[in-house]
Amino acid sequence: MLDAKFVRDNLDAVTQAMKSRNFNAWDPQAFTDLDSKRRELIVKVEGLQATRNSSSKEIGKLMGQGKKDEAEAKKAEVKEVNAQIEQFSSELAEVESKLNDILKSTPNMPASGVPFGKDDSENVEVRRWGTPREFEFEPKAHWDLGPELGIIDFDRGIKLAGARFYLLGGLGAMLERALITFMINTHLSRGFKEWWPPTLANADTLYGTGQLPKFEEDLYKTTGGMYLIPTAEVQLTNIHRDEVLDEDTLPRKYCAFTPCFREEAGSAGRDTRGIIRVHEFDKVEMVKFATPETGFDELDSMVKDAENILQLLGLPYRVVNLCTGDIGFSAAQTFDLEVWLPSYNDYKEISSCSCCGDFQARRANIKYRHADNKKRTDYLYTLNGSGLAVGRTMAAVIENYQQEDGSIKIPDVLVPYMGGRTEITKDETGWN
Repeated sequence: MLDAKFVRDNLDAVTQAMKSRNFNAWDPQAFTDLDSKRRELIVKVEGLQATRNSSSKEIGKLMGQGKKDEAEAKKAEVKEVNAQIEQFSSELAEVESKLNDILKSTPNMPASGVPFGKDDSENVEVRRWGTPREFEFEPKAHWDLGPELGIIDFDRGIKLAGARFYLLGGLGAMLERALITFMINTHLSRGFKEWWPPTLANADTLYGTGQLPKFEEDLYKTTGGMYLIPTAEVQLTNIHRDEVLDEDTLPRKYCAFTPCFREEAGSAGRDTRGIIRVHEFDKVEMVKFATPETGFDELDSMVKDAENILQLLGLPYRVVNLCTGDIGFSAAQTFDLEVWLPSYNDYKEISSCSCCGDFQARRANIKYRHADNKKRTDYLYTLNGSGLAVGRTMAAVIENYQQEDGSIKIPDVLVPYMGGRTEITKDETGWN
C-alpha cells in the first residue's frame, strides 16, 4: 500500500505512474478531496478534544470552589462538545475508510529502473544464457511425450478434478519430487531458510501481500473465510506480519515448497495444452526481507538464485525486465526468467522475481529496528521470486532433454534424486 503522505506530496508523479501502469481507476481528485476532508476533520476533532479537556479541568476547579451552578453549566457545554466529537469522529471514520479503499486498491509505484511500456510486448530483454538445442529429429511437445512415456496422464487428471488438472505417474511423479528436493537443497546451500507453511490462508494474510481485495476472483475460496494459497509468497511474507525485526538480522532469505492454486479467471484460451497454465501446480518460492538501502541489490541476487537453478539443469533461458504496463500489482520492479521450450519455439516464463519496496510491509505492518537507534523503526522491503515453478521446469526438462527413441535424458544434477537413473523410458509396468 502506498503511504497517503507520499501520495499527497507526489500527486503528479503518482498520477503519471498509474497511467504508465494502465491503472485507469486512479482518480487524483477523489484522493485529494478525501485527503483534505480527512485532515480538516482531524483538526476539528482534535480541537474539540482540547476544548473538552480544558473544560473538564475547569469543572473540577469550579466544584472545588463551591460554584456548583457554573460547574453544571460547564458540564452542559462539555456534553455538547462530546456530541460534536462523536459526529465528526463518525465522519472521519467514513472518510478514512473511503481513502483506505482507494489506497489498498492502488498498485505500487514502479522503480526508476523499470522501462516504460504499455504491455508485455515492450518488456526489455536483459541477457540470455545457453543456446537452444538443434534437434536431429522432430522434437515432441511435453503434452505428447509425457503420455507416451506414461509419466503424465491428462485424461485421468480431468476425470479426477476437471479441466486444467493433470496426473503424474511412475517416473513422472519421481521427477516432480526430484525437482522439488533439488531446488530446495540448492537454495539452502545459498543461505536460505526452509519453511513448510500451510496451503490455506486467512484473508488478513492475503491482504498483506496484495492478493486481496483486488484479485479475489483468481483465488480458490473455502469455508470459514479461508483461501487456498496461489503462491508460498503469501505465507512466507506474512510470517512476520505485525512484527519488528532487528536490522542486524537482515537480509532474511526464506524458501518453501508448496502446491499453488489459481482460478486463472482471466486466462481463457491461454496455454491450454500441457502443464504450463493449470489450476494446481507445485512451486518452490523465495522470499527476502531487506532494508531499503539493500532491497534492489537483493533483487539482483534473487534473480541469480533463480538463474542458478536453470544453469545447473542446463536449460537455456533469458532474463527480461518487465515494463510499467506489465509488472504486478505489488511489485516495484520485476525480472522474469523465461526458459526455452521447443514446443513453442520460444521462451516461456518460469520465474518472476520482484522487489516490492515497502508496499507489502505497509499492508502487513512489518518493520525493522535500526541498529544504531533501537527506538527508530521503519517499514522494511519485501522481495519474492519463483525458484522455480516445478511443473514448467518439468516440461522444459522433458522437451529439452528428449532423445530420438522417445526417452528423456535426466540432467546430471537430478540423477542422485532419481535413484541413480539416467533416463526416463516408457513405463513397462503394465499398470497404465
